[in-house]
Amino acid sequence: MYTTIQKWGNSQGIRLPKPILEIVNLKENDTVEIKVEDGKLIISPVKKQHKTLEERIAEYEGDYRPHEWDTGPSVGKEV
Repeated sequence: MYTTIQKWGNSQGIRLPKPILEIVNLKENDTVEIKVEDGKLIISPVKKQHKTLEERIAEYEGDYRPHEWDTGPSVGKEV
């Protein structure tokens, strides 16, 4: 398959046909890695890195204040 490099503003770009994107499971706004190896341009999907619970907690900037949850009065032999 052939495509051309086109001017987009102050940059140049290539359009990736939909069938190619479907084969590599990419969609608009996905992140890709671009590199050159042996004179060839290689575009690869970037796997999303899932953050650990510890990383998510460290990034949390909210104010967490646990509170009791009232489910109403007892109606039977609840403890």
